[in-house]
Amino acid sequence: MNIKNNINNLLQNLPAGCALVAVSKTKPVEQIAEAYAAGQRVFGENKVQEMVPKHEALPKDIAWHMIGHLQSNKVKYIAPFVTLIHSVDSARLLEEIDKQAAKANRIIPCLLQLHIAEEDTKFGFSEDEVLQLFQSTAFAGLKHIQVQGLMGMATLTEDEGQIRKEFHGLKTFFEKLKSSALPSHAMMKELSMGMSSDYKIAAEEGSTLVRVGSAIFGERHYENQK
Repeated sequence: MNIKNNINNLLQNLPAGCALVAVSKTKPVEQIAEAYAAGQRVFGENKVQEMVPKHEALPKDIAWHMIGHLQSNKVKYIAPFVTLIHSVDSARLLEEIDKQAAKANRIIPCLLQLHIAEEDTKFGFSEDEVLQLFQSTAFAGLKHIQVQGLMGMATLTEDEGQIRKEFHGLKTFFEKLKSSALPSHAMMKELSMGMSSDYKIAAEEGSTLVRVGSAIFGERHYENQK
């Protein structure tokens, strides 16, 4: 396994305007440093307890993205440094991010996670809930977050037609919002879709951020997936 070659191969396959988030969850600092040496600067973690020590141990020009389900009581640990939170799946979580961002004296960029998969295990807003959120007085009062786009996870299936349909639907909603009058602290700039198994389809459907781990670092052992 050559991490540098894997990253270069991925970048060659991504269209212009689609950036690579290297998913470094469960990976040791040494492997992340190897990816960093290859030029990768954006890394995604799905657990706060992994992200914080890695942030402390690695170069400070790394952009750390939170891509996993985020518990409200863990936000305070990453608020001082996180670059982008992909997985905002409730108004309550958004309010907590705003609160902790205020304490850290910064504005935290966020993506709203939509539930697009035909699975009950995925978190996220519905399209109607996003529209209601943007129209709410509670959202209007948030001063330390900036919604920069949307994130979605497709159904875990080998049916590429199903995956493409889900990504296409999210892209369509993204474009609808982009052409709408949004609150001043909301914009549709980033569309986070696609992982190692389906990033090519996601990129074809308009993703601006693909979250890829095993295609860079190799397959995870099953016990590390829990």
